Amino acid sequence: MHWKRPALLAGLVAAATAAIGLVAVLPSAAQNPKEHRTGARELGSPDYGVCRGVDERCYHDWGNFDPAKGYRVLLFTRTAGPRHANLGPALGTGLNPALAANNVVQNGVVALGQKNGFAVDWTEDLAQVSSPNQLFRYNAVIFFSTSRDTLDDAAQTALRQYIRGGGGFVGVHNAFGTEYNWPWYEGLLGGANYYDHGPAQPGTVRVVDRRDVSTAGLPATWQLRDEWYNLVPAPTKVRVLATVDEDTLAEGVEGSMGHPGHGDDHPVTWCQYYDGGRAWLTTLGHDGQIFGDGTTFPGALQFQQMLVGGIRSAAGAAPFCR
Repeated sequence: MHWKRPALLAGLVAAATAAIGLVAVLPSAAQNPKEHRTGARELGSPDYGVCRGVDERCYHDWGNFDPAKGYRVLLFTRTAGPRHANLGPALGTGLNPALAANNVVQNGVVALGQKNGFAVDWTEDLAQVSSPNQLFRYNAVIFFSTSRDTLDDAAQTALRQYIRGGGGFVGVHNAFGTEYNWPWYEGLLGGANYYDHGPAQPGTVRVVDRRDVSTAGLPATWQLRDEWYNLVPAPTKVRVLATVDEDTLAEGVEGSMGHPGHGDDHPVTWCQYYDGGRAWLTTLGHDGQIFGDGTTFPGALQFQQMLVGGIRSAAGAAPFCR
């Protein structure tokens, strides 16, 4: 078949126009393929072989703690890998070794305890956490920005027996970058683990459950600068208490290893019963100024209020995960 020149030209013009029109409706997707990316989905719900979730029947009230003796918690900050600056220099051996001014976390938690009716011991010495009987002296154990394989076999066994006997656990910030290869510990964190994070930056924390003692009284939204952890797996069978609004993260939420974030449901604080014990968890707590008076670091007081509520509830001094 032989095409006449005018018809051929008309056909070419029509095709070009259609192509231009196609490009006109697709520029954002072509130029920015991540613009319409949803958050990470289907991250799994591993079975840790224990009773876990928000059902009180998962808790073992075996009389290991006497409220008449008051409330005492143990702050554990040992690192076997990266060490957050707000932990300051590594601590000496024993229980309650000398603290320097730049041991910000340790000094901060001790001060919170003094103001809120619970005593705080602190250590980075494995010998202090190597038996369940040592841990049963405490109503809750706090892991604050521990890292990597921070526990040896004896300490792992002690922690597990302590939790099974009704102990309380509080995991803060890089507690999620700890004991990666121990599935039971991952379950203790709510079936969650740190994967990566984007730039440290200001964002809006949204309180999504105000029934809990740790979030009651907080504003519905508040500002905080932090490392916004992306998680694999993400928590399951827990009561999510607070999330971060990813739309407020001006520098983006995508992490250093490509995690796209969690979309509209990016958890930062939650609680659960686990294997006989209580666990209150938050990925927040990166900056040393988070223990200040809030005048130069917005959100510091809200974080402190939430942390105190989490500690008190995990320790049994207040209703837990309600």
